[in-house]
Amino acid sequence: MIDPLAEIVSMLQPSLSFSKAASGSGNWRVDGAGDGSPFFAVILEGSARLAINGQPSIELEENDFVLIPAAYRFTMSSNSENLDEDDDPLRVTRLGDETRHGDPIGMPNMRVLIGRLAFGSPDTTLVFALLPCLLHVCGQARLTTLVQMIREEAQGDRPAKEIVLERQLQLLLIEALRSDAAGLETPGLLRGLADKNLGPVIRQMHEKPAKAWTVEELASTAMLSRSVFFDRFQKQTGMAPMEYLLSWRMALAKDMLRRKEGGMKEIARRIGYGSASAFSVAFSRFVGVAPSQYGYQIPMVSKAPAP
Repeated sequence: MIDPLAEIVSMLQPSLSFSKAASGSGNWRVDGAGDGSPFFAVILEGSARLAINGQPSIELEENDFVLIPAAYRFTMSSNSENLDEDDDPLRVTRLGDETRHGDPIGMPNMRVLIGRLAFGSPDTTLVFALLPCLLHVCGQARLTTLVQMIREEAQGDRPAKEIVLERQLQLLLIEALRSDAAGLETPGLLRGLADKNLGPVIRQMHEKPAKAWTVEELASTAMLSRSVFFDRFQKQTGMAPMEYLLSWRMALAKDMLRRKEGGMKEIARRIGYGSASAFSVAFSRFVGVAPSQYGYQIPMVSKAPAP
């Protein structure tokens, strides 16, 4: 049985576009502006506050991991509320390979590894639509170790570096997404997969994308009535069943076009269209450009859609 989560993460082809080690001492604050790229942070020592995209702040403790699929505005700051008028919370000092925020000579009250991800896949829309706006995993040292390994690999110059980095980042994403904190309170793919009736249906869609599925057949697989299935699928994943199926088929088509895996007839057959012309019409309507022209318009790095 195909694992939808692993399949989607593998298709993303993640890479590490930027990473750095930072620390904070005394009263400190970082006000940042992202470009919508995925952002992650793991607290190595101490604690901090984090607010993203204008949302209320959250408390971060040692070994906490945060993944923000689309970061635009964020503030990270110390937990201390005893402000000293002489302190400059925005002061930045370079200490070796670490960026120090706040007091440059005091004992650090926070150490963090942060990074930005880029994706080789031209199609991240489905993934970002199915993820929570903030993934906060608490106290899992396994994720901390993974991030440290990724940073060491990125800074080194060993053979097969890019392949190793991609595999490590895939593992990082899967570990974070399958954690207990992985967005089960909000609609998304993981919530759908966790549903005992819907999980098998989503796996069937991924295993047999070429099958001429109907809502009735999917509901039967879920052992639910048509109306109950439709409402439950939309509530749990945030998408209607056929909307999800179409999105997944088009994600596969984009990936095959990018990789140049087969001609139009072959791609059409593999994702459930009876002819190349029917596939071309559906693709053009969904993507906004004909499949024959799509390969010439793929950006080097895909950005997350604006929230």
